[in-house]
Amino acid sequence: MLVSTLGYNFHFALLLWLKAIEFCLFNAMQMSIFHDTIKMVINMKKTIQIIFTGGTISMQRHAINKQANIIDNRDDLLQNIKNELSQIEIRLHQYSLKPSPSITPGDMLNLAKLSKSFLDDPTVDGVVITHGTDTLEESAYFLDLYLRHEKPVVFTGSMRSYSDLGFDGLSNLLSSILVAADSSSMNMGVLVCLNDEINTAREVTKSHTLALDTFKSLEFGPIGIIEQDNVIYTRNTHLTIPNIQPKDIEPNVALIKVASGMSSDLLNLLVDTNVKGIVIEALGRGNVPPQMIGGITRAIENNIPVLLTSRCPIGRVLDNYGYEGGGYHLHQLGVIFTKNLNGQKARIQLMLALGLSHDIETIKKYF
Repeated sequence: MLVSTLGYNFHFALLLWLKAIEFCLFNAMQMSIFHDTIKMVINMKKTIQIIFTGGTISMQRHAINKQANIIDNRDDLLQNIKNELSQIEIRLHQYSLKPSPSITPGDMLNLAKLSKSFLDDPTVDGVVITHGTDTLEESAYFLDLYLRHEKPVVFTGSMRSYSDLGFDGLSNLLSSILVAADSSSMNMGVLVCLNDEINTAREVTKSHTLALDTFKSLEFGPIGIIEQDNVIYTRNTHLTIPNIQPKDIEPNVALIKVASGMSSDLLNLLVDTNVKGIVIEALGRGNVPPQMIGGITRAIENNIPVLLTSRCPIGRVLDNYGYEGGGYHLHQLGVIFTKNLNGQKARIQLMLALGLSHDIETIKKYF
């Protein structure tokens, strides 16, 4: 009887011991899952660096004369949208308090270098840049050419000032942060986000002086939208963007818009004043009045690159007209065709290219 009791107690103790081990292992596993979950949640939290440059998004109207002037309102902007950013950490940097007509190509180079320094920081997941809308597309395209980084860079701004009814800056800033924090925005190049639409810096342009939906990719449309807190991409862009990363740029590049009956006077003046590059917004598919041929020829003979784009908002230039001043004639003279670029972006690209070389044959490779 004693042996039986001892055996029973031994088995009971062994069962208790095994149950205790099972309980410990189960709880250890649960704790491991808990810690992994916490770690995953922590890792999901994104860090977005915002660079403020000024523009209407940072403007407030004077109470008496109603004129809009720039203020430092970055803390107020963030305070208004912070409840929508529970999974996103925001860092702020004030680059300038400028209206966009005061932003120079030199500023664009500084912004590009500053953005690269933030993108190279492993704790930063993306960059948002607030900018005045007048030259926003130029700055965005400058950075698109200069930067080569998988992390998102998103430009935004507003058409109404901070004190206006219907101020669009808050929604534009929030949407841009969401785009920069979304993993699907990786390797998309520099983006422009206003009015809940996502456009590429290469394709977008300001199309209206006042409308909230002014930024349009006129030929191909946006590549995506923001729907509440969802970032949705609807297409990819296959246009090739060269990487041009000089230490300095050549800012002395002129832009001429062609109209009926224009002569070579402006071109000759530019040559005489030692311009380093000329962009011509030509007629139609890329044609100019014959009176301009002398000035174009003289510029090329003086080793000044002459780029051709169209004053039409949509379409590319082609060398299919053989008459004097036609695209084929200009191509034979050595004019560089830019395809789907508008004049202001062609000028930005030439400034960057001239920062690397003044040789016309080398310049052609960047277009």
